Formats: sequence, structure tokens, C-alpha cells
Amino acid sequence: MKSKYAFAFTLCLLLFLAGVGVASAQEEAVVAVGVTDSAWIAIAAGIAMAGGALGAGWAISATGVAAAGATAERPEVFGRVLIFVALAEAIAIYGLLIAFMLWTKIK
Repeated sequence: MKSKYAFAFTLCLLLFLAGVGVASAQEEAVVAVGVTDSAWIAIAAGIAMAGGALGAGWAISATGVAAAGATAERPEVFGRVLIFVALAEAIAIYGLLIAFMLWTKIK
């Protein structure tokens, strides 16, 4: 169980570092000492994507188990339970949307 979380954390960290690398590569011509605005935007996009993915995974794991149990006991509640699972999946879509909106702000 812990290996899944370690894998997800490592994957998010690699995506985050790749985003910072792309932002840094775009600003090679500019000589700056600190972290640039584009790097901060890339960091924020990585956090938004990672937070949305982790939050959705946590919510789906909780509602998915409850949905399976409720559907097994009473098949007629499948439609109502499906709405809760879809709402949990929307968290990941919102995180991805915010990440794309931030990514378009990088010059």
C-alpha cells in the first residue's frame, strides 16, 4: 500500500522537476540570480496538478468503496452513487485545468 503512495509521490516530483526545467530552458537568454516568474508559475502548475491528482485519488478511493458496497446491497441506487464518484473525479479535472491555465501564462 505504501509503495503506491511512494510511486505517486515520485511521479509528481518528476513532473514538477520537468516543469521547472522547461521554464528554466525558456529563459536561458535572461541572466538572473533568483527564481524567475516563469519558474514560480511552473511550480504552481505542478502543485495544482499534483494536488488535484492526489485529492481525486483519495476521494475516489473512499467513494468507490462505498459505492461498490451500496450498489451490491441495493442495485437501484447505482445512479445516485455514480454522481458522487463523478464529483470526486472532477477534482482532478479542476486541478488539470488550473495547471493548463497557469502554464499558458509562462512567457
